[in-house]
Amino acid sequence: MNNKMNPPMGWNSYDYYDTAVTEADVKANADYMAKYLKTYGWEYVVVDIEWYSYGAATRRDEHQYIPFGEVEMDEYSRLLPCPERFPSCVDGKGFKPLADYVHSLGLKFGIHIMRGVPRIAAHTHAAIKGTDLPASEIANPYSICYWNPDMYGVYPHKPESQLYYDSLMELYAEWGVDFIKCDDICRMDARSSKEEIAMLHKAIKKCGREILLSLSPGPAIPEEASFYHENATMWRITDDFWDSWHLLRDMFDRCKTWEGQAKPSGYPDCDMLPVGTIGKGFNHERLTRFTKDEQLTMMTLWCMVSSPLMLGAELPKLDDWTLSILTNQKVLDLMSTTKDAKEYLRDEETILWRSTQLSTENTNLAIFNISEKSLDICPADYMQMVGDTATDLWTGEYMDLTDTFTIPTHGVLLIQTNSKLL
Repeated sequence: MNNKMNPPMGWNSYDYYDTAVTEADVKANADYMAKYLKTYGWEYVVVDIEWYSYGAATRRDEHQYIPFGEVEMDEYSRLLPCPERFPSCVDGKGFKPLADYVHSLGLKFGIHIMRGVPRIAAHTHAAIKGTDLPASEIANPYSICYWNPDMYGVYPHKPESQLYYDSLMELYAEWGVDFIKCDDICRMDARSSKEEIAMLHKAIKKCGREILLSLSPGPAIPEEASFYHENATMWRITDDFWDSWHLLRDMFDRCKTWEGQAKPSGYPDCDMLPVGTIGKGFNHERLTRFTKDEQLTMMTLWCMVSSPLMLGAELPKLDDWTLSILTNQKVLDLMSTTKDAKEYLRDEETILWRSTQLSTENTNLAIFNISEKSLDICPADYMQMVGDTATDLWTGEYMDLTDTFTIPTHGVLLIQTNSKLL
């Protein structure tokens, strides 16, 4: 059995651009990824929400998502890129030219979609490919997203609803899409959400192209773990994650809940990594509020539990230090060379996670300081080992497990040993 973990790694436009990303922006970030990050496993370039909307972000002080705004849509009720922001999409090309550009860099291309059918398609009785039934007959006007006004959910019992999802995936496969982030679906707010996840999965299987399915927003439902594994590649275990210590502290509890569920069949998703420069589309461009120690803690936890890694920063603005933590191969390898990641110990000041090397059965140990003060820690106090040499994966320095180390507040000591835990 192959237990190797390969969670998706990439960049998503949301944290920096919100709804305002353009084709030029996507290309600039893809160019940076290809030059500086691809070698380390970063490969997906994902265009997030509202790529089909005219005037997106022009009324940001009033609305994140403009109600009843103009959208670009084809004759079969399928949303298309807005040509004002994605000029290569004209003449029916859709996202294919941009996907081709991303692919030419050796990367993969993804898009965000909302659950359901466009409301404007229902209101205008637009067509659905493969049937004479109009969109108004599959749209459920009571199945709505409470935070986005663009879509209606569909009636799962109607076969034409599946035809609609089939036509979407057929179009995306023609464009060359490799990754779909579907929103308003993961935590199953709507009665039809679970069935619509299965419909999406079925449509992807039918389209003839390998497309990863990411489900948002969280928290995902732990009791539905088997269903998520059967129908998606990744599923959010939290609502939107931002650069706040209380949200990062909360992720330890969420990761504990989903302990052991990262498998080759799918990955609980801790959400995006708010490092570097973010927030421009939200009218508040800033460097991440996380301290450097908190960023090391975040990266360590995400990698220990084999969460997908999605960057939200404006990549060309990354500083050298941030780039260095995103390209630490020994830390990134924790996702693909280990097994049995689990919380090992927890008290009021520390949380410890451990995992085992696949090839050697040796131990990795992350000691997180969740307190508001620095802590002096002797790793030997926390574990009995066979063997005595170890490496600090963040510094690359060899260490003696019987020595005492200072872990800053909200920081981490990440140890890889040549030893087995007793």
